[in-house]
Amino acid sequence: MTFTYPAVFIPHKEDKGYHAVFPDLECCEADGPDLEDAMDEAREAAYNWIMLEMEEGGDLPAQTHHEDMELPEGSFVRKIMIRVKLLPDND
Repeated sequence: MTFTYPAVFIPHKEDKGYHAVFPDLECCEADGPDLEDAMDEAREAAYNWIMLEMEEGGDLPAQTHHEDMELPEGSFVRKIMIRVKLLPDND
């Protein structure tokens, strides 16, 4: 299964890093020393969030359109694609 969620990337004030926040995935955040690492960390955080939600039987939220988001100054949105491979149960 493939999921795509928007992440808001906010530049750090003190260095060249970024903080990433997923508006649709409650408390799902990541950080990186540069944009590439921040995107990798965001993808991993979203993957872990989705896997936990699926294991607990919860529903995954719909994605917000970036036009509907209020962004902090200097921030921007990137869609993050998360791939989850579901394996058959071994029960």
